Amino acid sequence: MSKRTSVFENGLIWFGAAVSIAEILTGTYFASLGFFKGLFAIILGHIIGCILLFLAGLIGAKTKKSAMDTVKISFGAKGSTFFAVLNIMQLLGWTGIMIYDGALAAGGILPVGHIIWCPIIGGLILIWILIGIKNLGKINIVAMSALFIMTIILSFIIFKGGTAFDTGDKSMSFGAALELSIAMPLSWLPLISDYTKEAQNPFKATAVSSIIYGLVSIWMYVIGMSASLFTKESDIAQILSKAGFGIMGLLIVVLSTVTTTFLDAYSAGISTESIFVKLESKWMAIVVTIIGTLGAIILPMDDITGFLYFIGSVFAPMIAIQIADFFILKISHEKNKFSIQNILIWAIGFIIYRVLIKTDTPIGSTVPSMIITIFISVCVNKVFIKRKSV
Repeated sequence: MSKRTSVFENGLIWFGAAVSIAEILTGTYFASLGFFKGLFAIILGHIIGCILLFLAGLIGAKTKKSAMDTVKISFGAKGSTFFAVLNIMQLLGWTGIMIYDGALAAGGILPVGHIIWCPIIGGLILIWILIGIKNLGKINIVAMSALFIMTIILSFIIFKGGTAFDTGDKSMSFGAALELSIAMPLSWLPLISDYTKEAQNPFKATAVSSIIYGLVSIWMYVIGMSASLFTKESDIAQILSKAGFGIMGLLIVVLSTVTTTFLDAYSAGISTESIFVKLESKWMAIVVTIIGTLGAIILPMDDITGFLYFIGSVFAPMIAIQIADFFILKISHEKNKFSIQNILIWAIGFIIYRVLIKTDTPIGSTVPSMIITIFISVCVNKVFIKRKSV
């Protein structure tokens, strides 16, 4: 019998996922709304995003399937390949972005050069992958404890700047900020099942994973927003450096980058395995890490907002259809090669999201596009079910 992960271990995994430089940097964008309005957008967006994260993880936890294998339930055995390829691409992108951001921040504290920091961080991620998700228990406890202590100290240093809650410059609308808040948990939708499928207690592990990720991610966003408002800085390396964090700041940057990026690379390997069953996920994760490291060295990756919105437009309608099929209709298309109706519904959902993102609605793009997609999915699939039963 294979070893299963405990609720505590799942919580640690998602604590590590949330503590990241990318989340802090994304939080700095909310400063334009001012503290209270920005905080409301962060909390509301994470509540929405983490409910979706929970539902996605629960599908994998209940079926004991990886994230991309759960997609087969709605889109067919071959229809899921399209999403698996997109997921590998987004995870490869995330791997590069995380290493890039981590190296940039580490370089701001210890300026030995971007070309040196990228391979160091990439190498540490490779060590995490080689150890493996089921053998990281004690190492994760030590790493997460260190991160927890250091981020609390970081919070105190940032907030000691005062309580003059800036009203911001209003350069970002509330709808755009809400979408940016939803987008980060949404980016984890195509991989949460890679970890909840291993859980001893499916429901509790998924709930704890989603709640811990949500709370810690909110914390990271608020750190970023507060740092930008209170210190008038958006560069986390400068904030840490000016605060006199030194080596501790360097440890936060490197350790948080490794624990988050490990999940991206590891899941990219699992997604590859869902397409090519003969390939071992661990070795594919290593390949993704190496490519991501090279990309971080060569390519500029400063603004990720467009990347986050693209992830939302792809995976929001995908999970909407999965929610409709698994929780509402309770049907499976896994025995078919393709589910043509669901692929077409996804395309409609994708277009709706892209239109709404340009419209800049007060409630963002994810919520309305998903409601419409779920409604269409339920109506269309009920027609197909009735036709088959006649």
